[in-house]
Amino acid sequence: MRLVFLHTAESSIALFDKAARDANLAALELTHVVRADLLAAAERAGGLSAAIATQTQAALLALCKDAHAVVLTCSTLGTALDDALAARAAPVPVLRADAALAHRAVKNGGTVAVLFTAPTTYEPTMQLFLEAATHTGAKVELKMVDGAWERFKAGDSAAYLAAIAAAADAAYANGADVVALAQASMTGARGQVTRGKPLTSPEAAIAAAVHAAALPD
Repeated sequence: MRLVFLHTAESSIALFDKAARDANLAALELTHVVRADLLAAAERAGGLSAAIATQTQAALLALCKDAHAVVLTCSTLGTALDDALAARAAPVPVLRADAALAHRAVKNGGTVAVLFTAPTTYEPTMQLFLEAATHTGAKVELKMVDGAWERFKAGDSAAYLAAIAAAADAAYANGADVVALAQASMTGARGQVTRGKPLTSPEAAIAAAVHAAALPD
């Protein structure tokens, strides 16, 4: 089974490869394509514009050619997958990593704390988790990890992950039943959290993509 991932950060590649190994899915063939320019454009525009969405859709459709499923891993670009892409009839399943995470996070209800770091991620993440929660009654609380994104962009991954881990511990201490790390770049903080085991998008996306690719046509 061949899964193709569209990332906006080179560092995401290792995170998804590790998620596949941890799930004992050695038979998977993972291919990674990085389009940092799409996220950079969205940040300059203050969010996902129609033009950037169109570029993202075109990139995803091009990746379908040699895949059993395609996964978009960037939360900021996520809404490019909504109705417009479906209307263009992708030949294989095309998934949002953050959508897989949202469905897993809210499935048992309760209080779900969703942590994010990039300002442009707020709107698509809020929309996604609230929509998923309407089916389960989960209470969704979004929290930005202040200052973390600046550390990520400066290349200070240690400080970035430490800030996320501290925010996750605080969320658990404040009564969250589930903590979800909304962006793939946040995954490495999971092992530093002491009060619980946050959910991450690589593990959720790998499972969802395998499931979708295995479904009969």
